[in-house]
Amino acid sequence: MAVFVTRRIPAEGLRVLSQAGGCRVQQWDSEEPVPRAQLLAGVAGKHGLLCLLSDRIDREVLEAAGPDLKVISTMSVGFDHLALEEIKKRGIRVGYTPDVLTDATAELSVALLLSACRRLPEAVEQVKNGGWTTWKPLWMCGYGLSDSTVGIIGLGRIGQAVARRLKPFGVKKFLYTGSGPKPESGAEFEAEFVPLTRLAEESDFVVVTCALTPATQGMCNKDFFTRMKKTSVFVNTSRGSVVNQEDLYNALAHGQIAAAGLDVTTPEPLPTDHPLLSLKNCVILPHIGSATYATRSTMAVLAANNLLAGLRGEAMPHELLL
Repeated sequence: MAVFVTRRIPAEGLRVLSQAGGCRVQQWDSEEPVPRAQLLAGVAGKHGLLCLLSDRIDREVLEAAGPDLKVISTMSVGFDHLALEEIKKRGIRVGYTPDVLTDATAELSVALLLSACRRLPEAVEQVKNGGWTTWKPLWMCGYGLSDSTVGIIGLGRIGQAVARRLKPFGVKKFLYTGSGPKPESGAEFEAEFVPLTRLAEESDFVVVTCALTPATQGMCNKDFFTRMKKTSVFVNTSRGSVVNQEDLYNALAHGQIAAAGLDVTTPEPLPTDHPLLSLKNCVILPHIGSATYATRSTMAVLAANNLLAGLRGEAMPHELLL
């Protein structure tokens, strides 16, 4: 079986593929994304494709691959980069990597929330540039989690893991919203299912951990930010397109909300002259939610095993059912 790997992945994952009998691997051996022309050439005639969330696998790619392509394995929990309808039409199986990045992403979400609400990047910069002169009662004050209300948009695996980590900080109340109530998921935190509007109005901290779907695209917009408290903090570690970034900029610039922390943006990478980067009250990270050595290695191994199982006609460890 011939497979194409679209990027340099952790060695453990590549080892699984290279040691598999009857598997011939072609790889785009770079830290940078495969150029479109090389992607189209690389998939031609292949039986399997191992890709990343930054690879747009659309109809053009599927046509370039040809009828032999049987399996696509993405090294991600998200799959909005895959043209699922086209893939389903062709009878191609899809593997993905949920669960294994839950803890790492939840940790990063909490770190980002604390960085934004306690103004850590600003404080570090003041130390470096001489702005720190003496102890001042009102200088560099932010907002704490104790006795707060936290709203979580999308109480899935990552949303629950975030709530689990925030609870010991003394959060008074958890709210959540999504496609429907999840009483079993929310019971651990006594979380209340509410409409999006109420979550915006009552939350001191909003954490977005939902999947990107047509229903969630642009969900956090002008109306949403207008409803939030002026003292509230917004954090997004899901997908950039869930947020209308122009509306977020205006909300931050005009003091409609206190601060924001983003690990995901549109586009990625965010241009260095983007207006959001000019704001002191917006902390932006380069999509590093799952970036621990252990997590990325586990993701690569799971993606490789998904691919091999699909090629062999076996049950995948984690298959996306289309």
